[in-house]
Amino acid sequence: MEAVSATMKAINFPATSTVPRATVSITVASPWSQTKLNMLTFYAPNPNTRFSSICLPRCSTKPNTDTNNETDQNPTFEPNPSLTTENPSSAVSDEVIPSSSNPPSSLSRGLVLDLGPVGSWDCTDIGSPVVKRFLSDEEERWSMWYHGVSTDSQGSDSIGLAVSSNGVHWERGKGAVKSSADVGLVMSCGNDWWAFDTQSIRPGEVVIMSSAKVRASSAVYWLYYTGYSNEKVDISADSLGFKVQNPENQSSQTGEVLRSLPGLAISQDGRHWARIEGEHHSGALFDVGSEGDWDSLFISSPQVVFHGNGDLRMYYHSFDVGNGVFSIGMARSRDGMKWIKLGKIMGGGPKGCFDELGAMNPYVVKNKKDGNYVMAYEGVGADGRRSIGLAMSAEGLKDWRRVEDEAVLKLATMEDGWDSKGIGSPCLVEMDGDVDEWRLYYRGIGNSGRCGIGMAVSDGSDITRFRKWKGFQV
Repeated sequence: MEAVSATMKAINFPATSTVPRATVSITVASPWSQTKLNMLTFYAPNPNTRFSSICLPRCSTKPNTDTNNETDQNPTFEPNPSLTTENPSSAVSDEVIPSSSNPPSSLSRGLVLDLGPVGSWDCTDIGSPVVKRFLSDEEERWSMWYHGVSTDSQGSDSIGLAVSSNGVHWERGKGAVKSSADVGLVMSCGNDWWAFDTQSIRPGEVVIMSSAKVRASSAVYWLYYTGYSNEKVDISADSLGFKVQNPENQSSQTGEVLRSLPGLAISQDGRHWARIEGEHHSGALFDVGSEGDWDSLFISSPQVVFHGNGDLRMYYHSFDVGNGVFSIGMARSRDGMKWIKLGKIMGGGPKGCFDELGAMNPYVVKNKKDGNYVMAYEGVGADGRRSIGLAMSAEGLKDWRRVEDEAVLKLATMEDGWDSKGIGSPCLVEMDGDVDEWRLYYRGIGNSGRCGIGMAVSDGSDITRFRKWKGFQV
């Protein structure tokens, strides 16, 4: 450990979207040893504190690694009240763009975030919403990380941040963030030729934790994301009746499938990120399956849930070539960095159902009221159309059951509706406080492949019934 510590260097986070890499590798003897692991409860941090310089470790060897596993037998993730973020209402960027405050019309019902203005980092495509609510006695604040594409990015996805005071009206930025008060572009593709994320990146989940594994002065945001390389995967899916894509790009008419893997980045303000190199040679957390495995093509949409001490669970999807369906699998970890795959947990639904050709883009939440797990997922119909379904599980492992044979959120019925061609990439938020309801954020596809991010609200605590947002009740 002394030799490793001597090589440590401090990284000052840049004020642009260029993201450094840090090598962090964990030696684990048993994946399920008794480890103290606590996830931070989301809360509203002190709005008056700013980060002038955020430092995280970078080293030429692997830090915090003990080959005999004695030093780090009990790595801990603990709450740390010193974590602070900027009040969204005080964002000072010159290019902050508020979303429309007008109630949605019948054609735009549910839409809460449209494409950015011409010339912005997200003006041609947006999606993959990851929404978090921070609640205190005085106020509530919302953050949304999502992917976007600009006209000059050659189709490559980047990750940006928007903020809100109510989860409906969002402030976004036109360009890259420059301070811990800004909103906008926060992370671009990797620049290392050998890396797994040089072509596109999309957010999967943001978890707030502190850990002895990361030498930082306070708790940090952990961003699990999908990284796409330029390696193309050959797949014969002509008999399916729709094009298989990875990443999903509704404006493209080609069925291009790129190799993708899960990655991790960390930040102390949710804006300036440092990539953490995983065990795979490309920097990813883990590799695709072997030939013949259900996940041998790609790993996409990693979403992580804290279950308990020493137990983090990642849900992700791939395309199961053997069965010709999109499928969801999971992996498990005790430290958030080293993962063990547990296999496939959900495939295609019954014939004629909305998800006959599979399930993808899972988002799992542990219900605070009954402790059960709820999964919102994107179902693929026999015609390739997408809608959103729900599944539930008592333990969140392999005992998943679909709630209904019908989607809980369907396409817009009006032909010109902004989400009339497809909806997916769900993100569930269980409301705290006096409001007994759930919110479901999602990506919608309209005519000509135009995309947006929408929101639906549950019928009270009944999570099986959602209605698209129509405006606040007066």
